[in-house]
Amino acid sequence: MIMSNNTKISIRFFDDREVRAVWDEENNKWWFSVLDIVAVLTDRDDYNKARNYWKYLKAKLKKENSKLVSATTQLKLLASDGKRYLADVLDYNGIIALGKQFPAKKANRFIEWFTYSGESIDGKSKTKAYALFESSFIDSIEVGTTKGLQQIHAYLFGGLYDFAGQVRQKNISKGGFQFAAAQFLGNTLKQIEEMPENTFDEIADKYAEMNIAHPFMEGNGRSTRIWLDLMLKKRLKRCVDWSKISKNDYMNAMVKSPTNGMELKNLLKNALTDEINSREMFMKGIDYSYYYEENE
Repeated sequence: MIMSNNTKISIRFFDDREVRAVWDEENNKWWFSVLDIVAVLTDRDDYNKARNYWKYLKAKLKKENSKLVSATTQLKLLASDGKRYLADVLDYNGIIALGKQFPAKKANRFIEWFTYSGESIDGKSKTKAYALFESSFIDSIEVGTTKGLQQIHAYLFGGLYDFAGQVRQKNISKGGFQFAAAQFLGNTLKQIEEMPENTFDEIADKYAEMNIAHPFMEGNGRSTRIWLDLMLKKRLKRCVDWSKISKNDYMNAMVKSPTNGMELKNLLKNALTDEINSREMFMKGIDYSYYYEENE
């Protein structure tokens, strides 16, 4: 099994819990963290308790000569302390078999989530977002301009929405908040484009204003977070490690940003990293970005 330095990683979320996975280039498949799945299925926040439960379950399955134990292998997974440790992993079929060892109601909901095909608009768009890192297109995106944001949106949603890359001509609101009026949107976007982006504060302000403008009918958050990272990379040689920003904190800060941007700035500033060329950082960012939009 070959794991290169450019190993693909994926983070999925079930009931707001992370499920880590790594890509096996040689066998062309994903391997998923057993402990993450056990923690999810037993509602355990404590990894030691999840580990003990897995030990017990593994011993029980071994006695029953279950193929599940022999299907388990070990790979190095990134832990919360930033280091990689060997951890038990199972492939797609193994995880479905593991899920069936748990009470039916929870297991059925988990298996339904896990086998989600990615054929939805979000699933297809996320696949495109992953591909952006390897694409030469990313180098041709205009940084900090409306056109650049439209290029990102068109890339993520082309063929999925007929308005991909097109500035909306209708008014939209969310949670009672009215985004920039469509009739003035052209002027609003020109003003945002002219905002400076030389310092962190300037870039964060520009990002917040673009969020208030909300230029597309759908897909604003996902496109604008990439737009933000491209500005940070070009101007400051930094990007956001989105995994350091919880969904709840991010959503609350974005709601407050039209009147008070300090909370958003603090969140972003504390999550800055200089790993701007890291494939893993980019992929993790996409996972979190799409997660922020779930059930919204």
